[in-house]
Amino acid sequence: MPKFALLDTIASPADLRRLPRQELPRLAQQLRDFVLHSVSQTGGHLSSNLGTVELTVALHYVFNTPWDRLVWDVGHQTYPHKILTGRRERMATLRQLGGISGFPRRDESEYDTFGTAHSSTSISAALGMARAARLKGEERKAVAIIGDGAMTAGMAFEALNNAGVSHEGDNADLLVVLNDNDMSISPPVGALNRYLARLMSGQFYTAAREGAKAVLKNTPLFELARRFEEHAKGMLVPSTIFEEFGFQYVGPIDGHDLDSLIPTLENLRGRRGPHFLHVVTKKGYGYKLAEADPVNYHGPGKFDPAVGLVKPATPPKPTYTQVFGQWLCDMAEADERLIGITPAMREGSGMVEFHRRFPKRYFDVGIAEQHAVTFAAGLACEGLKPVVAIYSTFLQRGYDQLIHDVALQNLPVVFALDRAGLVGADGATHAGAYDIAFVRCIPNCSMLTPSDENECRQALTTAFRRDHPVAVRYPRGSGIGAAIEAGLNDWPWGRGVVRRRGRGVAVLAFGTVLHPALAAADSLDVTVVDMRFAKPLDEALVLEMARSHDAIVTVEEGCVDGGAGSAVGECLAAAGLAVPLLHLGLPDRFVEHGDPAKLLARCGLDAAGIEASIRQRFFPRPALSAVNA
Repeated sequence: MPKFALLDTIASPADLRRLPRQELPRLAQQLRDFVLHSVSQTGGHLSSNLGTVELTVALHYVFNTPWDRLVWDVGHQTYPHKILTGRRERMATLRQLGGISGFPRRDESEYDTFGTAHSSTSISAALGMARAARLKGEERKAVAIIGDGAMTAGMAFEALNNAGVSHEGDNADLLVVLNDNDMSISPPVGALNRYLARLMSGQFYTAAREGAKAVLKNTPLFELARRFEEHAKGMLVPSTIFEEFGFQYVGPIDGHDLDSLIPTLENLRGRRGPHFLHVVTKKGYGYKLAEADPVNYHGPGKFDPAVGLVKPATPPKPTYTQVFGQWLCDMAEADERLIGITPAMREGSGMVEFHRRFPKRYFDVGIAEQHAVTFAAGLACEGLKPVVAIYSTFLQRGYDQLIHDVALQNLPVVFALDRAGLVGADGATHAGAYDIAFVRCIPNCSMLTPSDENECRQALTTAFRRDHPVAVRYPRGSGIGAAIEAGLNDWPWGRGVVRRRGRGVAVLAFGTVLHPALAAADSLDVTVVDMRFAKPLDEALVLEMARSHDAIVTVEEGCVDGGAGSAVGECLAAAGLAVPLLHLGLPDRFVEHGDPAKLLARCGLDAAGIEASIRQRFFPRPALSAVNA
C-alpha cells in the first residue's frame, strides 16, 4: 500500500468529511508524514506544522469549510491546512518563486479566508466575519485559531474585549481556539479533563447552566451559585480570565487526541455566542528530533528526516544577525547602561548569547511591539540606553509609539532593524521595504544604512553613542564576508564615503546594494558613493556629486516612494539644482516570495539590473540609421 494512500484520496475537506471517524487517526499520521517529507525537500516551517495536524483534521472534519470560516493566526502552521484543501501537489513549490506561499493567502485558495503572517490578528478578523454573517443573515461559524505566543499581544485582548460584549443585544457566533503548545500536557488533561470539556461544551451543561440562572435569578442564592461555578471551574481549568471577557471557556484538552477534539468541536459548532476552546499541543509532535529541539526545527532548510539537521562541513559566513548579537554583547560589556529588548524574537534577532551573559539586562516582552517601544522609552527616561532588536516589518506595528513615545520626547533608543529589504521565502508580509521611508519622515529620528558586516558593527556603535532615536537597518542572511574589526569604532556623523571615482554619473548607494552598484560601475566607469546615512543625509556630498557629474542615480533596497532617493531629490530641489535623477529601488507593489537573488534581479537591483537601468537612461545606444549614416 502506498505510504500516503488515504491522504491521496483527499482533494478537499468535503472528501475528509466523508471518511468514517475511525479512519481519521490513520489520515493524521499520513498527513504528518507528508508534512515532514515535504518540508525536508523545500525547507520551511516544521515544528509548528507537526503540532497542528490533528487540530487541522478535526476543524475541517467538524466545520463546513469554506462556508464556515477558519482564520489561522500568523499562518506558519497551515501546511496541513493547505494539504487538505487541494494544494498537496503544489507543496513541492512551497515558498519558491511562482509557488504557493508559506502563509494563508486569499488569492491562493477560498479556504484561506484571511491573509496572515503577522501575529494576533485572527480574533479581530474572525469577529468581523462573525458580525458580517449576522448582518447578512447567514448561518455560519467563524473560528480563530491562535497560538499561546500570539495571545501575548495586546491586539488579541482588544479583540477578546470587543467580542465578549453584545452589539444591540446580539452576540457574535465566534469560536476562539487557543493552540497552547508551550505547556506540557499535565495530568488534569486526561480522561477526567476530556469528560469535563465534553460536558461543558454540550447541550446538557448549557441548558442546566441557563436553567439554574433563570431559577435563581433575583434570589440571594444567585450570586453564591455564580461564584461557586466560577471557583469550581477555576480549580480545574484556567477559565476565569476568558469568562470575564464574556466567553464560555472549554478546556484544556489534548490537541493530539481526535477522540477529544472532534466531540468537543461538534458540541461547540452548535452553540451560539462567543466560545473559547483551549487545546494543548506539542511543537514537532510525532518527529522526535523536532520535539526535542523545536526552535532549530522551527524553520529549517532542506534536510534528511532520517538524519536530522546537520551542521555544514565548512562554517558559513557570519550573518548580520550574528554580527548584531556579538556587537550587543561587546557594547554591553563596555557600557552597563545598555538594555536589550526583543518582542519574542530572541533567536531570530541573535540575542541568545546576550541573554546568557546579561540576563538582568535582557527583556523579552512577548509579541508586543507597541509595548516594546514604549517600554524602551521608559527605560531611556531613566538614563539607560535601550536597544530594541526588532524585524523591520514588525516595527510597523509599533509606529505610533515610535513617533509619540520615543521621537517626540527625543529619547536615545536604538532600533536594530533586522530583515531590512527583501527576505526571500517569507515574502511580502515579512519584507522590510518601508523602514527608510517611515523613519526618515519623523523628527529627531535618524536612519543608518551599513553596506557590509563591518559597517553594520560600526553603524550600531555610532547609533548607540547618540543621544536621540536612531535606527540601523541590515538584511537577512550573510554579507560579503567583510573582515570585522574587533573594536567599537564609529563613523563621523552624517558623512558618506566615495568608494569609486568615475565620470558622468554618480551612483549614491544606501546599504548593501553598494556592492552590485560597484560591480555595475566597473562596466560603466561611473562614480559610486557609500552614503551610509539616509538621515541625516550627507547633503554636502550630494551637492558635490551633483555639481561635478551630469546625472545622479540613487540605489536602495527599500521602497522608492519616500525613500532615501526621495531625500536626495529633496536636497537637490532645496539647493535649486536641476540635475537628471534616476531612483532605483523596490517597486510600488508587494514583492512575492522566492529566492532573494532572483527577486533582486527582478527588481533590477542586481549588478546587471543596475547597469541596464543606467545605460538605458543615460547611455542610450545610437539609432541604427545614425550608425549607418
